[in-house]
Amino acid sequence: TINPDSLAFTGGEKISFILHYQWGTINSDVGHATVKLDTVRFNGQKTFRCHLKGRTTRLYDFFFKVREEFVSWFTYEGLKPLRFYRHSQEGDYEAKNTFVYDRSTPDPHITADLYTSKRGQYSAELPLTPCTFDLPALFYFARNMDFDIIEPGVKHPMTFAIDDEIFNVYFILYGRETIKVKGLGRVNTIKFGAKLLEGEVFKGEEDMIIYISDDMNRLPVYFEAPLLVGRATGRLTGWEGLK
Repeated sequence: TINPDSLAFTGGEKISFILHYQWGTINSDVGHATVKLDTVRFNGQKTFRCHLKGRTTRLYDFFFKVREEFVSWFTYEGLKPLRFYRHSQEGDYEAKNTFVYDRSTPDPHITADLYTSKRGQYSAELPLTPCTFDLPALFYFARNMDFDIIEPGVKHPMTFAIDDEIFNVYFILYGRETIKVKGLGRVNTIKFGAKLLEGEVFKGEEDMIIYISDDMNRLPVYFEAPLLVGRATGRLTGWEGLK
């Protein structure tokens, strides 16, 4: 169990990012995203709620419009996911997920109400293990890993649910590195890679590379991801309410 006193974050944290796209002669900022964390009551218990929103700018909507919204509720102690909502619009593709994590039965499972523009409305029941997360819950869980005891250069498994599937992916710790980030200058970071899933946007052939601050806040300061066409990067631009 993760002790709340040892967490790298607390309710009230807000972090902001600029999203950048590079392909051929195109090399510019194309969108922005915010991640807010607060504490709420969920079924009577104190709970974290993460709200992530991202979008392309009005100009780049003409080329490839992206709107992303993720909301995740997870326990204050242990960071176990309780509920998850996703609404993604990526070009002509649209998807919605609503997950409820049910651990009250002998057969724990995720009850999923789903929609995609390709398939329409449907439902599914997904298996639930103690190590199954949605993406926002996994992000906050990862920020509290003790990277000093994780073996570098090795694929460490992660499991998360999205749409009607459970994916077994991995992350690789590469070690500490000082990088230069636009607007921040030189930053001491911990570098690691994470497996991407092939789909409407990502290639899935290369890993996403993520740099988090090498301090007690463990903030993602820079990331880069290969797309089906071109490459996307993101950089930290603002923060408030840090623990």
